[in-house]
Amino acid sequence: MGRTRERGWVRSLTAPRDVALRVVCFPHSGGSATAFADWAAAVPPDVELVAVQYPGRGDRFVEPPVDDVAAMAGSVAAELLRLPPSGHVLFGHSLGAVVAYETALVLRDVGEEPRRLCASACLPPGRMENPRIHTAPDDEFWATLCDLGGIEPGIADHAELRDLLLPTLRSDLRAHATYRPRSGTKPLSCPVSCYHGVGDPLVDEALLTRWAEVTTGECTLTVRPGGHFHVSREIPELVDHVLGPRP
Repeated sequence: MGRTRERGWVRSLTAPRDVALRVVCFPHSGGSATAFADWAAAVPPDVELVAVQYPGRGDRFVEPPVDDVAAMAGSVAAELLRLPPSGHVLFGHSLGAVVAYETALVLRDVGEEPRRLCASACLPPGRMENPRIHTAPDDEFWATLCDLGGIEPGIADHAELRDLLLPTLRSDLRAHATYRPRSGTKPLSCPVSCYHGVGDPLVDEALLTRWAEVTTGECTLTVRPGGHFHVSREIPELVDHVLGPRP
């Protein structure tokens, strides 16, 4: 996975290099930094690709999960600010979109607003389809997640793995469901790019225009094949779009 910053929140997925831009990827509920490992091959040499590692998974599996989006964002922003200076593009998928948004606010408030915020497979902050999903009984909860295609078939039928994963998944979905932007939050000024997978059962495409309310900058919507997990489809095209026009 390229460089690894041990135990912290941020993992480098590309080799060390002098960079003009850093793309920071925030995974979905239950996801880890490795969810974006396949993106590394599509990143040009002057761009660093990093991904967030939430507690409770990967090399942080023994740590208790965090069910507070603002706390997650504060930790991520603190680490990003300690890295060598670079422009940032934040890309968040599902839960990761609201963590990325909150991180963008933290960075903005210290004078380091990202160049772009990318929100994938996620309704605008404070909205969520089926916000009570994390309270469902284990069997119903697991079946719902499997139906979305987010659980690999080999894991879906493995009772012991299910029991290991359920607490982290519940924590992540609780964090998403209970997140509300701080009262009086001022809008960002950077562009916001929204991405929607055709047929995504968790996102009403018609509501995605409300992301425009979080910024005074441009807000665009891109519709892609692949449903809720479209980020694993046509990766070079997606990465190219996320990077936007470049010199």
